[in-house]
Amino acid sequence: MSVPILNASGCLDALAAPEVARALDAFVTKTITPLPREGNPPTRIAETEHGMLNSIGLQGPGIDVFLARSLPGLAGLGIPLWVSVGGFSAQDFAGVCERLDDREEVATIELNLSCPNVEEAPETAAELVVAARAATTKPLYAKLSPASPDIAESARAVAAAGADGLSLVNTLRGLALDPLTLRPRLARAVGGYSGPALKPVALACVHACAAAVDLPIVGMGGVATGLDALELLAVGASAVALGTVLFADPGAPVRIRSELEVELAARGLDGAAAARAIVHDRESYSHQTTQKDLQIGQNVPA
Repeated sequence: MSVPILNASGCLDALAAPEVARALDAFVTKTITPLPREGNPPTRIAETEHGMLNSIGLQGPGIDVFLARSLPGLAGLGIPLWVSVGGFSAQDFAGVCERLDDREEVATIELNLSCPNVEEAPETAAELVVAARAATTKPLYAKLSPASPDIAESARAVAAAGADGLSLVNTLRGLALDPLTLRPRLARAVGGYSGPALKPVALACVHACAAAVDLPIVGMGGVATGLDALELLAVGASAVALGTVLFADPGAPVRIRSELEVELAARGLDGAAAARAIVHDRESYSHQTTQKDLQIGQNVPA
């Protein structure tokens, strides 16, 4: 089985670039909140030497407008849809998940438990998963922060709370200064850092969580080549998501998929399954992820 390739939430407008979205195995929406949000004030994006800072602040239409206007168009893409869900309380997460529960167009829900650009909910990640789990029967993927002091323990907690998979990792807080004024380049000063420099952090987090829980993992953070994707598989990811690279290279899904096949063949590995968790090199790593685990190719409207 080839490795599923998704986009990281917020890194692709599928309705504006449907040909790019259709090159993915599933499309992940921007984070949807209960009410409309204007997001943070500009400036909200700043390029850095080795990546990008963003402080969008969960700008979005809210669940009502999403269901009425966005979801029909996204369903027309003909690929599985993952909806990223966010909020500022357990009630927020549960409410949006409940609204999505009976929508056949939605294959999977990703819980954005770690956005660095807004205030966090007072509940723990596990408590948010419990609330979401009670509101929907759809597969739930918990998106965790690489800034967690013990991300493996966080993974155990959300797994026990009912998460069906993990998305690793979200962005890290960072700051960039204008070289002339020495003032922050973002209006909010700090933002979420993504890009190539995030990859070693992502590898460490996927490695730790794959050893801690037996759940499928979507690995993301600095993926720009087939080798980057292979490395995430090697530490335990079941799928990979593309983020910052999509802003510069809309052909990245096709290119990276092709490069990954070359990298696998160069190492004598018979497909993605042979590479998965090779770093762990232990018989006890038994979870064999299937397309069904990731809801790839499931619940696609005819």
